[in-house]
Amino acid sequence: MKQSHLILMVLFNVFWAGILSINVHLAQHLEYTSIVTLRFGLSAALGLALWRWLPGPAPRGPALIRTCLMGVIVFCGGHRLQVLGNTLGSAGNASVLMGFEPVLTSVAAALFLREHVPLKRWAGFLLCLSGLGLLNRMWAPDFQWASLGASLIFISSFLCEAVYSILGKPLGQSASPYKVVALSLLSGTIANLLIDGRHTLAEATAMPAYYWLLFLYTGALCTVAGYALWMIVIGEAPVNLVALTIFVQPVAGVAIAMLFLNETLHWGHLWGTVAVGAGLVVGFVGEGQRRTPPRETSPAA
Repeated sequence: MKQSHLILMVLFNVFWAGILSINVHLAQHLEYTSIVTLRFGLSAALGLALWRWLPGPAPRGPALIRTCLMGVIVFCGGHRLQVLGNTLGSAGNASVLMGFEPVLTSVAAALFLREHVPLKRWAGFLLCLSGLGLLNRMWAPDFQWASLGASLIFISSFLCEAVYSILGKPLGQSASPYKVVALSLLSGTIANLLIDGRHTLAEATAMPAYYWLLFLYTGALCTVAGYALWMIVIGEAPVNLVALTIFVQPVAGVAIAMLFLNETLHWGHLWGTVAVGAGLVVGFVGEGQRRTPPRETSPAA
């Protein structure tokens, strides 16, 4: 992975870390379905507004069908499950369960993209997962596990998220990754509007005005820019390597909770951060010395 890509992935995982807390706050006035529809509706509108300036060819034929299918699975089904599971559980529980996403994504990449997951990567995953346990003091009596149903709902959303990497990697290599993201957001938004568009619009007119700033953060920065970056990076690096950066999110979440929610630190935060950091080092060691193969792109239409 390029050093610039690694820095950007770490930065955007910090941005993504705030989404779980934002969703809990938005749920005070909005149903979870409206949160998803408004976030990706705003993202799709921004993608359409920028379409004429997006470089590269758009996906066509079967690739277009796969792009639209990916959008419905990820931006409609997957995120509805994730926000529902997030609102049913606790922030600590969601942070621990988040550790399953990079593992499931890596297994899916190994099965469907024939990626080799080296032993050091599995060691990195194990260290990071142990770090999550330390960060959230899973052994403490006050740690609240969500119900089995809420946990399964949250984990099932990661299977939908894995589709973005499995279908998105070849799509982003054969067409413009920016246009693939824009079209997938549009298809997901159409599905969301067909399900509960009228109810979402009614809630949007009654929600506090500053909520639009939160949706601008989650929609423009975390979705349009973030998902485009992810597709570009996995086009040049193994999915299992990029997925390892997801473990930055719970560490960043601790800092966010301390700065904005006035939560107190404990020793688990320190040792958990050390364990996650060690896992990232183990997983990434030697990768900077490898030459990244160039992306194959079609000539611009």
